[in-house]
Amino acid sequence: MTGLDDIVVRQVERGDLLDVLRIERASFTQPWPYAAFESFVDEPAFLVAARGTDILGYVVADVMPNHGNDIGHIKDLAVHPDARGEGLGRRLLQQALSAVALAEATIVKLEVRVSNEPALSLYRDMGFESAHRIPRYYADGEDAFIMIHDVRTWIR
Repeated sequence: MTGLDDIVVRQVERGDLLDVLRIERASFTQPWPYAAFESFVDEPAFLVAARGTDILGYVVADVMPNHGNDIGHIKDLAVHPDARGEGLGRRLLQQALSAVALAEATIVKLEVRVSNEPALSLYRDMGFESAHRIPRYYADGEDAFIMIHDVRTWIR
């Protein structure tokens, strides 16, 4: 695959969910079940990256009210193994950050495995900072970093 010019990032549709699930299963040792994705279909920051009819990646994010400082949460982000290394994850993350900012989130958080260097590099490059480390966060016992981004500094 070459370049991102022919890729469209758009709101997920129910018909995309099986493709999203396939990417999830190819990307993670503890994948989300179908029902989890289904529960987020109406979130404005559940986005897919498509080339024609092919779904190449997705991001799931939502916004929770928090006393006037709503918090965005990047819940899941994955790119099909054949489409990695082209900047698609960055593009999905940028558009999700824009969507949660438009939904009035001021802070965005996410969890990431401490061993996931590609994701950590992307998140740091996009302005996320490690807030703390949670021991044994994942079912397999691996720790997670909780990372935070103040989107007010990102949206200018």
